[in-house]
Amino acid sequence: MNRLVNWKSGTTAFMAMVMSTSITVPLFTRVATAQQPAIFTRPTQPISQSRTVSIPSGVTIPVTFEKDKIIVTPDETTSVTLEVAQNVVDGNRNVLIPAGTKIEGQLQPRTINGVKGSQFVAEELVFSDGRRQSIDATSRVVTRKETIKKGAKTGTVLTDAAIGAGAATVISLLTGNKKIEVLEPVAGGAAGALASVLLRKREVEVVVINPQQDLDVTLNSNLVVSRF
Repeated sequence: MNRLVNWKSGTTAFMAMVMSTSITVPLFTRVATAQQPAIFTRPTQPISQSRTVSIPSGVTIPVTFEKDKIIVTPDETTSVTLEVAQNVVDGNRNVLIPAGTKIEGQLQPRTINGVKGSQFVAEELVFSDGRRQSIDATSRVVTRKETIKKGAKTGTVLTDAAIGAGAATVISLLTGNKKIEVLEPVAGGAAGALASVLLRKREVEVVVINPQQDLDVTLNSNLVVSRF
């Protein structure tokens, strides 16, 4: 399914489309002043000679993950590495971010409209040649939940799922399931504290994330990258 994003200034519109094999970003640099709205202007250097491109804030990068689901508790912070699902290219089809580039970051607790959930916060791009680049981007807040009850079977919930350390503790204590693939926890995680709390509970809610649908990241600031 194609996605379409429009940028407008006056009567001029620049479009970026996610094609079946790539997402296209405009060949222009975004600038703004207090007296006028944000506009797109040509770089001082001809496009053919410029080695870098500024991908504007607001552009969404599609991602993928090795598992169908990620399960965390609403209060859990855990490290996750996603991958760029499609080439990000400029208007001349030059690749800016290749498909398969890793996006390292964290799933962090977020509350939206009074409901607890989880949001992916991107930190670094890791290219195939080992280069790293900081990125300021986030996913939407996911509030979809499942209730894990003491002694209940969780086969469908856990099928092809990667699980945060806190959620793994929850599920192990309540269901007795010890064969759980655990994501890398963030230092100082509260799995031990969760364990003591769960001794007094018979059920707990976990956030269930579909990475391919829920974790596409949107740039919060311009991202300057080199053409490949």
